[in-house]
Amino acid sequence: MTRVNGIHHLAINTANIKAQIEFFTDVLGAELVGLFWMHGVKGAWHGFCRLHDHCSISFVEIPANHEIESTIGVTHAGNGAGASAPGTTQHLALNVDTTEDLLAMRDRIRSRGINVIGHIDHGICQSIYFAGPEGLTLEVATSAAPIDAELWIDPEVVKLADISPEELDRYKHPAEFTPGSGPVPQPPIDPSKPHTNYPEKVYRRLIETPDDVITATASYSEPPVTTPS
Repeated sequence: MTRVNGIHHLAINTANIKAQIEFFTDVLGAELVGLFWMHGVKGAWHGFCRLHDHCSISFVEIPANHEIESTIGVTHAGNGAGASAPGTTQHLALNVDTTEDLLAMRDRIRSRGINVIGHIDHGICQSIYFAGPEGLTLEVATSAAPIDAELWIDPEVVKLADISPEELDRYKHPAEFTPGSGPVPQPPIDPSKPHTNYPEKVYRRLIETPDDVITATASYSEPPVTTPS
C-alpha cells in the first residue's frame, strides 16, 4: 500500500540554532548529523539531530526569525494543555521503547537541570513533560502496544467532530493507491485546497514547471564536506 510510514524529520524554526543543538544533544542524547546552509534559502542554516537513521529533529535558522516575537497562546502553546494558532506546533513528543527507558530519560533530563513533570499513564502511552529552548513544549512517551482503534476512538468525540459512520470507516481504512504507468499530472490550482505560501506569481510558475525541471534545477545533492576527516 502506498502510504507514509513514519516521521523523516520535523523542522522547527529557531533564532538560536546552537542553543537548540546543545539542548537536543546534551539533554536528550540526539546526535548532530547535519549543519549546513539551507538549500535554496538565502542566509538560512539547517541542522539535523538524529533520533534514528531515518528520523531527525531539524532546526531552521532564517535571519527573519530574529524579528518575529514569540507569544504564548499565539505562536506557542506553552504547555501540553495550552492553546496556540491553528497549524502551529502544540507539542513535540519523542519516543522511547520502554517504561524503564522513559524513567531513565527523566533522570537524564533532570540531571541537566531541567524540570520534568511525570511520568503520567495515559493508557495509550506513558509520558513525561518538560520545556525546551525558545518555548518548545516537549514530551517523551512510550507505548507498550500499538494503539487499538476499537478502544481509543470515542463515539462521543466522533459525533462532536461531525464525523459520519461512512467517514469514520474511510478514516480507519484509507483507500489504497496503485501508481499507474506514468506520473499523475499536476492538478489545476484549486483555492479550496491547501497551498504553500509563496507569492502568487512564483507559486504559479513553480506549479507550471515540469517535475523533471524542478528536480534538475532545485536539487542540492552534494554534502558541504566532500572529503570527511
